[in-house]
Amino acid sequence: MKKQSAISQSRSRGWWETVRTLVYAVAIALAVRTLLYEPFNIPSGSMKPTLLVGDYLFVSKFAYGYSKHSLPFSLPLFGGRILGSLPERGDVAVFKLPSDNRTDYIKRIVGLPGDQLQVIGGVLHVNGEAAARVRIEDFSDDDGTSRGAVTRYRETLPNGRSFDVLDLMERGSLDNTKIYVVPEGHVFAMGDNRDNSLDSRTNNVGFVPIENLIGRAEIIFFSTNGSARIWQVWNWPATIRFRRLFRLID
Repeated sequence: MKKQSAISQSRSRGWWETVRTLVYAVAIALAVRTLLYEPFNIPSGSMKPTLLVGDYLFVSKFAYGYSKHSLPFSLPLFGGRILGSLPERGDVAVFKLPSDNRTDYIKRIVGLPGDQLQVIGGVLHVNGEAAARVRIEDFSDDDGTSRGAVTRYRETLPNGRSFDVLDLMERGSLDNTKIYVVPEGHVFAMGDNRDNSLDSRTNNVGFVPIENLIGRAEIIFFSTNGSARIWQVWNWPATIRFRRLFRLID
């Protein structure tokens, strides 16, 4: 009987140890996700050519400080931002869509509070100064969403930040806009795929409250072109874009 009791106690201790280990693991994962880095994946082509459909990336949660949107499920435990700082023009940032405060969006921050922005003939102007654009090699990708080669430019903002943008058409619906004056406590975001992006130029998004910022996109840790079905394990290696793994985001 004593032997059976000892075995039972040992099993009980083993079960509680397992539970405690799982609790610790979940707590550590939540802490890392909330305070340090959170993974995101790219479901649309609005940030081409910088980010492609099927890219998986890490976003630094500490880059702009913390708001309720830093927490799981955007728990309303506090208002505003703690240890907050403004993005830099040119940062690629994840934020909650202002119209619903639930949907995650990723765009490039091109305007800060007080800035005046306008797109004229497809060229972005920041506080009256045109962003320099240099035509470079055309862009095409492997996810089947681009029809042939697309015109690509290397764009440089007035603060010196450079990145690639696409121009799908010469006279797109958002190639000529009104002047936008960014209110205090907000930023202005645009997609790098300028003719195929719902961003701050549209009523769908508009100005982004700083409180809605989740973090800054830092590095692509995995990428797949999605050409294999989930059950086609033997085809998975061929779908990986190895050249994009561990690429820093401009």
